[in-house]
Amino acid sequence: MSPTRIPVRLRVNGRPAEGLAEPRTSLVDFLRDELDLTGTHVGCEHGVCGLCTVRVDGVAVRGCLMLAVQADGAEILTVEGLASPDGKLHPLQEAFAEEHGLQCGFCTPGFLMALHELIDDEPNPSEEQIRDVLGGQLCRCTGYAGILRAVQSAFAKLGASPSTESGA
Repeated sequence: MSPTRIPVRLRVNGRPAEGLAEPRTSLVDFLRDELDLTGTHVGCEHGVCGLCTVRVDGVAVRGCLMLAVQADGAEILTVEGLASPDGKLHPLQEAFAEEHGLQCGFCTPGFLMALHELIDDEPNPSEEQIRDVLGGQLCRCTGYAGILRAVQSAFAKLGASPSTESGA
């Protein structure tokens, strides 16, 4: 007997979206399989690697640790929603490209979403705060130096610059 599929209604990247999910379906699988938003990647499926990071009601969360049914009614932002509707990249995306903040690119969506929360929450983060966010994301290519340069460049594009003082 097949499990019951439950309606899940969300706002994803500013638009209404809905689909059906089994009660145990993770948010990342729902986004990828039901809504065809494949920019969010699946890695460890245990909340460790950060590949599946999305923003739920403004907060960066691991999409593999949240069930789709838990997100019902929420506002979701995925990596596909960072660029403007006319296709102009978010300054963070531009900086990743310009500063070689990606190598194979598999981890990039998770980094972008985690850092997007930092940009929204802290206009002038310390390097320690940036490193704290970066530390929660895994890159198997070890591209962290380029990623750090990209973050610093993104803050400059946004009219702020990360401080070199230690964070609180």
